[in-house]
Parts: sequence; structure tokens; C-alpha cells
Amino acid sequence: MKILLMSVKAGYGHHSTANAIIEKFTQNGHECEMLDIFDYINPHLGNTIQDGYLFLTKYLSVPYGKVYATMADIDTPYRKLSVTNIMSKYVSKKLQAYVRQYNPDLIIGTHSYAGVVMSIMREKRITDCPLVGIVTDFTVHPFWESTALDYYVIPDARLSYEMTRKGIAKEKLLPIGIPIRRRFETKMDRDTACKKLGIENKRTVLLMMGSMGYGNIKKTLLEIDECDEDFQVLCICGSNTRMKKAISKYSWKKNIMPYGFVDTIDEMMDACDVIISKPGGLTTSEALAKGLAMIMVNPIPGQEDRNLMFLLNNGVAMGVNDNYTMSDALHQLFGTSDRLYELKECVAKMGKPLATQNLYEFCEKNFFSKSQEIENSLPQR
Repeated sequence: MKILLMSVKAGYGHHSTANAIIEKFTQNGHECEMLDIFDYINPHLGNTIQDGYLFLTKYLSVPYGKVYATMADIDTPYRKLSVTNIMSKYVSKKLQAYVRQYNPDLIIGTHSYAGVVMSIMREKRITDCPLVGIVTDFTVHPFWESTALDYYVIPDARLSYEMTRKGIAKEKLLPIGIPIRRRFETKMDRDTACKKLGIENKRTVLLMMGSMGYGNIKKTLLEIDECDEDFQVLCICGSNTRMKKAISKYSWKKNIMPYGFVDTIDEMMDACDVIISKPGGLTTSEALAKGLAMIMVNPIPGQEDRNLMFLLNNGVAMGVNDNYTMSDALHQLFGTSDRLYELKECVAKMGKPLATQNLYEFCEKNFFSKSQEIENSLPQR
């Protein structure tokens, strides 16, 4: 079977989710291709959208959050004469030659705008294959209300109300979780993970601020360092090499180990008790799958502050601010007998380590087997 993954390069979560799906489906013998909508039309356009998104979320996060909130609160499809609809039809037309030539048996979209384009393609009869959308945050992004797909994968059943409010039928919802890479599906025992990382087997905190090193990492570390509980810290700085160097030179009370880009996040999670992170959809799903207690910091206004509210209200994370500091949260987790256990109990109920496998099995049962039955029923030449 041929599967086309459609996405938009706005942040890294959408593409990472698509790659997790590709990993699972190719492992099971299917052909997959990844199509970044705007990159295909013009690579400069794709890069401009990505760079613009990163600039807005890092330096103009407040106005970005206000625009996002305005768009996210719209529950009805955009008008046919709107700029969005006209642009979407133009984009769909630009992609039609590629889609017709590839002729996929299934299209999966990991961005809401990809869902819009997929819907128009079906309407224009550019494709007639099944269409599946993936919601990659613990909230419903703008544009999903303007899609008409066969199924929608959502992070949790508790998002069903928000999806139905957008006009999406409940029977189309698949609350199986955000697809994650295979390495996050299982958990390595702590002792083995610590040995692989070359760190001491003791209470450990993982600090991540996103691949671009969002947030004031040093300020957060200073607050962590004030906690009188005994633990070590693995700090992921991403591309922020200047911050990594500054952390290495600073004289900390605790053992704080800074890293740049790493390919061992799964092993680090296995070695840790708690993760401190921005509430991004994919990182949160990976942490939930690994059973980690979470402290959420520095949400980007927009989807991430909505993620934060969902996670706090469902008891799987703690939040901090100027009145309830990082040191307070860590002391509550490590200094009391039951708080960490209570949090991990909630995490275990919400975590979906087999999300990608369950998506594959659903597609195999509902799309692949039926397609094979049709193929077998055709008269032989």
C-alpha cells in the first residue's frame, strides 16, 4: 500500500509525528512518502513559513497567542469567498499533479491546514482514497472545523467534546493518542538507562525547553538549584550553544549536566523521575508514554497554554509561576511521600505508548484489508 503523509513545517512536532507514522508503516512493508505542502510549492516559501513561525513564537509570542485564540475560537467552516478558501484551492491545484502521479491508497495529514487541502482534493476529485487527520496537541487547532476527512486521531477521548463543537462527528474520532516514535513505545529499566548514559543512578530531573532552546534556561536552573532535595539534572539546550557553554562554566550546587542536540531523549526519559518542559504536544505525548511526572514551564501563548490547561486539569502535570516556584514544585514531588506517586498514577492512565501501533492496526483493518479484498475480487487477465 502507498501512504502519503502531508504536513506543514510550522515547528517540528507535525513533521516528527509524520516521521513516526512513516517509521511504523514502512516497518510493516508499506511504501510512504512525506509531502510538505509549502516546501513542494516553493522551498523558499516553506522556509519562510518555518522561520516566521519560530520568530513569532519566540519574539512576538503575545500577539501570536491573541491571533491564535481568535482563530481557534471559530467553530464554523470559513466562507467560500474567504481569502483562506481561495488560497487553499490554489495550493490544492499546485499539488494535484504530484498526488495524481503518486496515487496514494491513504493520505494522512499531521497539520490542520493539510487537512483543509486534503478535503479540497477530495471535493475536486483529485483523490478518492481514505483521508485521516492527526491532531498534534491537546487542543483543537484552527482549520480543523473546515475539513471533511474520514477519521481524526485525537490525543485523548477528553478532547471529543471540543472536536464535536467544531462540527466533527463523534464516530469519526479515534482517541488513540498522538503517534510517537518506536523508541518511546517501551521503557528501559532505570539502571540500564543510567549505565548507557554514563550517569549516577539516583533521582534525576530532565529539563527540556524545545529544540530551539526556548525560555530562560539559566533562570529555571537557578530555581531548580535552590531546592534542598537531592537529585541531578540533565539539561537539554538544543541549538542554544551559548547557553550550554554558560551552564557548563557556572558553579552549581547540584550536578547539572548540559547537552546540545541529542538522539537519546528516550534513554534520558527512562533514567528520570520528572521532566520539566514546555507543554508541546509531541514531547508531552512521549513523556506520558514513558510514565514521567511533568512540570510545565514557559508555554507559547496559543496551542501550548491550552495544552497546559488540559494537562493541569487532568492531573498529569504541575505548573509553576512567580508565586509557586520550581523549587516549591520539586520539593512537593521529592519531599513528600505520595505526590510523585499520585501524579504518575494519572500519567499512567493518560499515556498512550502504543498510539502509532494502534493507528497502524486501525488502517490495516479498515483500509488495507478492504483494498486487498477488492483487488482479489477483480477478474484475472
